Amino acid sequence: MYRVFWIESDSARSEAFPADALAAALACAEGLRARRRRGEAVSFVTIASEDPGQVGESGAADPRADYDWVKRRPHPRRRG
Repeated sequence: MYRVFWIESDSARSEAFPADALAAALACAEGLRARRRRGEAVSFVTIASEDPGQVGESGAADPRADYDWVKRRPHPRRRG
């Protein structure tokens, strides 16, 4: 799914679009940007997407207890 966010006259606004409507979301954002170019009080136009099939939460998580990270290359200053 997609959501277009923008600020209009100091009020935060948004509009939701289904997962199969990327073209409509892009057209909405472009319409808002065109209004801004005409001098209307529209700013901070952006699009966010969410994959409903995503597994788990977004962002970083603590590693598993058995995770063993190893640096593969020596530090640049220590190379011979």
